[in-house]
Amino acid sequence: MPVPTDSGANFSSVPILDWNLLTTDKPLFIVQLRHALINVGFLYLANPPVAQKDITALIEYIPRLFGLPQQAKDAIRMANSPHFLGYSRLGAELTKGRTDHREQFDFATRHETRWREDADVPEYYRLWGQPQWPDESLIPGFRSTLERYFEQVQELSYMFISLLAEAFGLPPNALKHFYDTPEKMQHRGKIVQYPVVTDPSADDQGVGPHYDAGFLTFLLQASPHRGLQVQNLSGQWIDAPPIPNTFVVNIGKALEFATQGLARATSHRVLSPRTGSGDPSTPRYSVPFFQNISLDARLADGQLECMLSISN
Repeated sequence: MPVPTDSGANFSSVPILDWNLLTTDKPLFIVQLRHALINVGFLYLANPPVAQKDITALIEYIPRLFGLPQQAKDAIRMANSPHFLGYSRLGAELTKGRTDHREQFDFATRHETRWREDADVPEYYRLWGQPQWPDESLIPGFRSTLERYFEQVQELSYMFISLLAEAFGLPPNALKHFYDTPEKMQHRGKIVQYPVVTDPSADDQGVGPHYDAGFLTFLLQASPHRGLQVQNLSGQWIDAPPIPNTFVVNIGKALEFATQGLARATSHRVLSPRTGSGDPSTPRYSVPFFQNISLDARLADGQLECMLSISN
């Protein structure tokens, strides 16, 4: 699979890395990964180690999820959750003061919260806990499908962070101290619908320009619509259209900080589909997975340890 050869941060396309290359030419994969991390902050990961049958099953569930009765969706609205997980109606979020034209569900990997009211534990433990799930009778099998998918992407995220360390000349476990034991970790995900904008004069902001906050994001573009765009240093918006059997992977601000800017977080946005744009006249769907670090991790301490290792 061809890989774009942009030499600097003013990239004109998002590079494509093939996971299968790890078994045939790992050094080449590491070189390609280093280029993507330093110069782009985004990449396509082709042939990821996630079962295609689970990806297909999840994609098939998504229209059914958003097609649930409004009462059923509102029953698990985010306002009900102390962990900020659940359903958000269309237009409920803003980016830089403008309404995002999207409807979404926030889910997460399995986790038993360590936060208890009046318990002597940090208040920030409250951030992680059990997701809210739609009524199983209304969409049977959805929960188990999404949990199975999340488990595989979670494992991929840990493998990828080891490869990232190698790309910077570090031991594979160099960033391990940012994570906790499995039962103390939780990663988040969304399932997002961007409805078609039918009014020619209406704003098509699906989500405005932003940076992701955490370490790594793994995005499944779950429909054939264009819309994701990545900004290079010249301020140009570069399309990142869906490519079959890939994830889009990008760097978050926390990882940029932890590596003192070696890994680059890049601004990106999503444009909602428009009538007559050439895309299908159906909503755009996406499933981002956000890899977290431990709630007790201290980025500044880890940064110093990481950079001392790089300098040796």
